[in-house]
Amino acid sequence: MGRLFGTDGIRGEANRYPLDGPTAFSMGQAITRFLKKGRKEIRIIIGRDTRITGEMLERSLESGIMSMGGTPCPVGVLPTPGIAYMARVVKADAGIVISASHNPYQDNGIKLFFRQRIEDDRQRGRIHRGSDTWRKIAGGSPPFQRCWTG
Repeated sequence: MGRLFGTDGIRGEANRYPLDGPTAFSMGQAITRFLKKGRKEIRIIIGRDTRITGEMLERSLESGIMSMGGTPCPVGVLPTPGIAYMARVVKADAGIVISASHNPYQDNGIKLFFRQRIEDDRQRGRIHRGSDTWRKIAGGSPPFQRCWTG
C-alpha cells in the first residue's frame, strides 16, 4: 500500500483505491483511533461537495468513525472553508471535507482538518498504517450521539 496523504489530502478517481468505500471506512476508523487516545468522546464534522460519489464516501467514513466509538457529524454540502470554520466553532476534534475541487467529475478527494494540527509525516504515517490495520476490526456501531453539545 502506497502513501495515501498528499499535500492536500487524498485525491483520485472515485470508487477506485484509495477513494473506495472500504478504504474510506478504514480511514474513518484510523482517524478516530488516532484522535481518541484515552478520551471518551470524539466528534468529527463531515461535509462534501455536490459530486454524486460524495454521499458514498461520506457514509463509509461515518461507519468507520462510529465503529470506533466516535460521533460523525454530517453537515451536507458546504465549501471547504465552511467545514474548517464549523469544526473550529463547535470545537469538533476534526473536520473532513469530501471534494475534488476543480478536478474532473469522476474524481473525488478527502481532506482533513484537525483541532491540533498534524505537523509531521510520522503522524500522518500512523493514520495511514492504522487504516490498513483497523479495516480488519469488526466493532459494533453505537447508537448515534448528538453532535452539538451545550
